[in-house]
Parts: sequence; C-alpha cells; structure tokens
Amino acid sequence: MSSTFKINTIGVVGCGAMGRGIVQIAALAGCTVRLFDAAPGAAAAAAQALAETFAKLQEKGKLTAEAIDAARQRIQVAASLEDLADCDTVIEAIIENIGIKQAVFKQLEAIVRPDAILASNTSSLSITAIAAGCTHPERVAGYHFFNPVPVMRVVEVIDGVLTAAWVGEALMALARTMGHTPVRAKDTPGFIVNHAGRGFGTEALRIVGEGVTDFVTVDRILRDAAGFKLGPFELMDLTGLDVSHPVMESIYHQYYEEPRYRPSVITAQRLTAGLLGRKTKRGFYAYVDGKQQAPAEVSAPAARPVSIWVSGEWQWACEQVQELVVQLGGQLDHGRLPGPDSLIVVMPLGDDASFIAARDGLDATRVVALDLLTPLAKRRTLMTTPATTAATRDAALGLFSSDGVPVSVIRDSAGFVAPRVIATIVNIACDIAQQRIASPTDIDLAVTLGLGYPQGPLAMGDTYGPRRILTILESMNELYADPRYRASPWLKRRALLGLSLLDDEL
Repeated sequence: MSSTFKINTIGVVGCGAMGRGIVQIAALAGCTVRLFDAAPGAAAAAAQALAETFAKLQEKGKLTAEAIDAARQRIQVAASLEDLADCDTVIEAIIENIGIKQAVFKQLEAIVRPDAILASNTSSLSITAIAAGCTHPERVAGYHFFNPVPVMRVVEVIDGVLTAAWVGEALMALARTMGHTPVRAKDTPGFIVNHAGRGFGTEALRIVGEGVTDFVTVDRILRDAAGFKLGPFELMDLTGLDVSHPVMESIYHQYYEEPRYRPSVITAQRLTAGLLGRKTKRGFYAYVDGKQQAPAEVSAPAARPVSIWVSGEWQWACEQVQELVVQLGGQLDHGRLPGPDSLIVVMPLGDDASFIAARDGLDATRVVALDLLTPLAKRRTLMTTPATTAATRDAALGLFSSDGVPVSVIRDSAGFVAPRVIATIVNIACDIAQQRIASPTDIDLAVTLGLGYPQGPLAMGDTYGPRRILTILESMNELYADPRYRASPWLKRRALLGLSLLDDEL
C-alpha cells in the first residue's frame, strides 16, 4: 500500500468522551465522520452534545458560524456497523475489554473495504492482541488520544507486531491534519506516556511507604523545587485511584513484575477504603466545595547555628552552600574538620546522610543534608540522620529558611525526594529509548504534551546531568539492593561518554 494513503471519511465506534472528542477534531478538520454506538440513541445523543459544544465555542469566539455549520454537516449518525462500509479508517473507542474489542474488529473487518485502516484508541491493551483475531492484522494499529481530546493535542500511533508501515504513516498524517502532534511507538504495555509516567507516582509512594516524609511534603517538594505542575498525590487525587492504581498493577504485571514499575500497598489499601480522590471528596487530601484542603506550612524556628561547616566532597556543591550561608548571615567554619559547636552540612548525591556521616567520621548528631540537585530559590530540602538532635534540626531549619524560602525537613533517604523521583523518571525513559519503543524525540514530545512535565524526561536528565543521575541511581541501588534502581544501559553509556540522553544511535 502507498504511503500516500489519504483519509477523508472516518468511522468512530463508541460515543463516550473519547469518541466524541475524536469526532469533534475530525469534523472540524474537514473529515466526514460516521458515528456509531451499540447503545440505542447514544450516537444521536453524542451528535447533539457536539452541536452544543460547537455553540459554546462560537460564543467564546473560537469558531465561526460557518465553520460550525460545515462541521455539523460532516457528522453523520450510523444506524449500524454496516454504515461504516466505505470509511477510509474506523477508530474504535469502546470499553477497555480485550474480548469485546476483538469481536468488534472481527465484525468491522468483514464490513469495511480491504484497504481500510482499523485503529483502536485503547490506552492499555495490546494492539497485537486486538489484531490477533483479524484476517489482516497488518492494517490494525493503535491510535491513543488523551482526554479531553480537543485539549490534549498529542496522539500515540502504535504499531502492532504485524502492522504495516504505511498504516502508521497514514495515521500520523491524519493526526497532523486534525491539529494534533503524533508520536510513534511499538506495541508495548503503556505505550510511551503511561509507560514513562510510572516513575512519578510509584517512586513517590515508595518514599512515603518508607516513612521518609508525608505525601503533602512530597507534593510540595516536587512542585516547588522540581517544577511539576501537580505533585504525584495531587495528580492521583485528580485522576482517581480507581483509575491510577489498576494502571499501576496492569503495567507491572504485563512487564512480568519488572521492579521499576512495582505498585504500592498504599494505593491498594486506599482504593479498598474508597479514598479515590476528588470524585469522592476524600483522597490523599480532603476536598470542600471542590477545593483541596492542605495543612499550613509549619513556621520556621528562630534558632540559628553558632557556625556552619560545609562538606567539601563535591566542590560545586560546597561553593554553592557556602555562598548561601554567607547570604543568610551564617558564620562559616573553615576548618578541615568541623568544630565542636558547628552545624555539619553535607550534600550527598544519591547517598543518605547516615552513610556520609559514618564514612567521613562526622558527628551524626550535628549532621543535616541539603539537596542541591534542584534549585534552591523556591524550596529547600533538609534531611536528618536518625541521630540528628532536634536542636540541630531546628538550627538548620532556622538558618536555611531565614530569607523566606520554605524548607521541608525529611528523614534519612537515599536520594532525598526530588532527586530519586527525577532519577527514576529519567531512567525509565532511557530504558524506553534503549528498547527502541520510540525515538528519543518522540519520548520527550509525548511526555511533555501527555503528562505536562516541565521537560521531557530525557531533556530533564540532560538538565540535571546524566552523570549525576547515574550517580544517584548507583548509590540508591547499592543501599537498597533493589533492581528497580539499576541504571539503564542507555543512561550509563551516555553518562560515561558525556553524550546527551537525546542522542540516538546510527
């Protein structure tokens, strides 16, 4: 089949939110769209709902009356699947059930033209498995839009094991016609976006599960210090645990219990308890009149240390902390070893504060660690050892918050909070690239547009430094002896050679 295959007439099977969204962008792009749903009256109701949506867009000045009239005329309600016989492409957007999807595709194959493309909007099921019941699996592909479709302008084009190359190329071209950015991926659990998104929530849950800190603090650190729009627990409340936890379990099991994707008992228990998030007004946060209820930040104590000794293990970090201490009016201890009254500040990269104190022979009662991977302008993270005294903690908190920047204090943790979450996100994306599931460019495009991260994960790794990310992972892997923290070969090789994580191979 020619790569110039044109798609002018589209069938959409399923009239839920996803199906309606696909119909909307297709009709506005100039395609004739035939809409079918097995539930009586559902297709006609969807067409009416779209007419109301168009009217609202006109009121806001986003569409002209002429454009709306033309789009409405392009939307046709189909009475049966047979009415889709002459469609160039049929997009299925029904329930996430492999058996039902296979049955629909088998029916469609007997109806549509031999050269018509059959595409599934599935977010989690195998395209290869959906196509397995078809006589011509080579024309079956994945076409995963995100909700709400008109707003989330990215679509994953998924090649099954037997999908012909021209099918994906035609769907890529159609996506661009509809004003969306297409990214191409091989058929794999989670495709790109849901696969790459495993690190954010699962690592945050692991941090809370270890008792390092609470979920509110994790959210604040990842929002303020790392630049995410929402913290992971805010995001899970928004999505709903009835959606997010099954996805965690599904991807974990589909990858045969790959440790990187291991879910948490925390979400399993909260799901059982009905603490789903915003939809139930109780999740990780409570919601009153739709507004999140979060505890106020604890006021910083007035205590200050007599003097501050800064570890010189990392020169770049030592200079940065010493400069900050001076700006905050602190008295530096320049001794080779800390004086008897000095606050001891260490800046581990992946190690925990206890390890640094023991390795360097420091008085652990006076040791605090400061996270320097992320910027210090909006939030700072301090970490104590199990031996750190309350007086030491309060003095450090008083010093580092004295210019009004909020400071979060956490218990000892290899990798702090932001570094271990960032390193996990970067490492998973590197492994997606290593497996050639998608190109580095498409990985970053998909995640930026689909998840709203401040950067694509590979660009994020470049920003923080591949060598530093590798150091964090290797230190965590040594402490925990957990293969979830093993570094991807993609990351390791590029870190060792000084290459960008976005550099592809020949």
